[in-house]
Amino acid sequence: MSKVVAHSLFTEFDINLFKGGKHFRLYEKLGSHLMEVDGVKGTYFAVWAPSAKSVAVMGDFNFWNGEAHQLYVRWDESGIWEGFVPGVDKGTKYKYKIQSNNNDIWTEKADPFGRYCEVPPNTASVVWDGPYDWKDEEWLKSRESHNALDRPYSVYEVHLGSWKKKNGWESLSYIELADELVAYVDDMGFTHVEFMPIMEYPYDPSWGYQLTGYFAPTSRFGKPEDFKMLVDKFHEKKIGVILDWVPSHFPEDAHGLGFFDGSHLYEHPDRKRGYHPDWKSLIFNYGRNEVRAFLISNAIFWLDQFHIDGLRVDAVASMLYLDYSREDGEWEPNMYGNNENLEAMSFIREMNQEVYASFNGVQTIAEESTAFTGVSKPVHYGGLGFGMKWMMGWMHDTLEFFKKEPIHRSFDLNMLTFGMTYAFTENFMLPFSHDEVVYGKQSLLYRMPGDEWQRFANLRLLFGYMFTHPGGNLLFMGGEFGQSSEWNFQESLDWHLTQYDFHSGIQEVVKDLNKVYKNNPALYEKQFSPEGFQWIEYNDQENTVLTYIRKGHDPKNDLIVACNFTPVPRENYRVGVPKTTQLKLLFNSDDSKYNGSGKGKKTIKPSAKEWNGHKHSVLMTLPPLSVVIYR
Repeated sequence: MSKVVAHSLFTEFDINLFKGGKHFRLYEKLGSHLMEVDGVKGTYFAVWAPSAKSVAVMGDFNFWNGEAHQLYVRWDESGIWEGFVPGVDKGTKYKYKIQSNNNDIWTEKADPFGRYCEVPPNTASVVWDGPYDWKDEEWLKSRESHNALDRPYSVYEVHLGSWKKKNGWESLSYIELADELVAYVDDMGFTHVEFMPIMEYPYDPSWGYQLTGYFAPTSRFGKPEDFKMLVDKFHEKKIGVILDWVPSHFPEDAHGLGFFDGSHLYEHPDRKRGYHPDWKSLIFNYGRNEVRAFLISNAIFWLDQFHIDGLRVDAVASMLYLDYSREDGEWEPNMYGNNENLEAMSFIREMNQEVYASFNGVQTIAEESTAFTGVSKPVHYGGLGFGMKWMMGWMHDTLEFFKKEPIHRSFDLNMLTFGMTYAFTENFMLPFSHDEVVYGKQSLLYRMPGDEWQRFANLRLLFGYMFTHPGGNLLFMGGEFGQSSEWNFQESLDWHLTQYDFHSGIQEVVKDLNKVYKNNPALYEKQFSPEGFQWIEYNDQENTVLTYIRKGHDPKNDLIVACNFTPVPRENYRVGVPKTTQLKLLFNSDDSKYNGSGKGKKTIKPSAKEWNGHKHSVLMTLPPLSVVIYR
């Protein structure tokens, strides 16, 4: 049996960067790498385990013998163990067997930098080098023009395992998704797709939010190069790809990062800062240089190796606050006596700075649910440096309003208008995500009140209101055709519903709203600026109607939007307008092609009657439970 050959990919400069927490391409050095040394083919292994007494590579190449192939520890106190094993080829399964200096504890761990993993529930890493011939050069060159903050952001959120099933139970592969999912997202007109975590995870009910293979696309759906092809196909259609990324916590699974070398290596050693009571998972030690380098390298990895266009960072609020989901006595304040996690904030800022400095046209998006200020402000202005932030307050208030019977809505119109008092304090994305259609909350359709007709009319109105509200948009799969049941990660979406008129009508609404959004600069050029929005009337509680103007750079592109939140048609409803130009109908959620009543005017000529503070006004017909958009 071959012996381990002393070999290294690390330079002294690499080690200094690593120790200082400034090495952001660690995936090029740590992990397993196929190579040739002195004319012999094999695999170089490198793993960080500073508390180890010994580290060995075991796998199917040595019958899982934990003693035969011992790695060499570096002499520079970096804690890195490394070595070249001749004859180990692509596809070899392996783990690290680690003996700790801490009470001689033994652990058997998957490779933190492994590029490919066994299909769960198996847990070994796999030596892999899947070359891929990218064809998205044109997209990458022009990405900045597609992915900038003054461009349309209509995001389709997808859980790959349950979007569509074949044979009633089997998930589609990356290759099949590259055909079916790409064609569907393109046909629906979404500008971006967002994948719930696709990094390797052991437990299906976690939906991917408990990661063990941070550098490996899950093998459930195919090989890493198959996932690259999926991304490539989206880019071919000029659709951006966003990944959910989870630097906030990780599971305690025996083969994962927890207690890696018999010590608290990746997790914070203090249980008050290193353990999540809600999710029963471990929290990264953001103050440890090598851990910061691991996480930032991981963010860079997906943007670099997989051409990802954006990272939606999960559970940011849990990272920012030391007392997140903790009672008194379960947390300790920082050096200034308050509840902010200064180390996590520093890590987030450094991550965002490195991402934006390294790649043109990418975005980071924070799922952050508190009033923390400056989440989407640049770091040099004192912010956290994200490009966007999910507008959780808007989502909650909007759904609370819509679930009310229309007769009661007049008393709560402020639930919708209140959001505009803070809408431009951050670059907000409006999310109707997977979290809103699980755990007894019901589907979006069944959160709407009324009979069948009213439910669908309300849902069409909800989507019209979202697409005309300032900010980007995100919609979880199934919502676009009025999925009836809650999302179940084990089952396919109910695609059979699209054969029914009401459901296909919702699908057409979303498709047309995407067209309107993309084709009208007034809806996106100033979507994060107060200059892009102006109320016409926000206090008509008697009729429960909101009217407003959306603005872009060119005033001739301005849009007039009117939302009627009751099932009562409003004939001759007067709306003040800033110009004498004839209004042309762009969209009516009550159109008969969507199974609405078909009410509404195609064109309207303003008259010289002052109204709503404007010198001119028009008489609109507002259909029941509808939004109309005029230009």
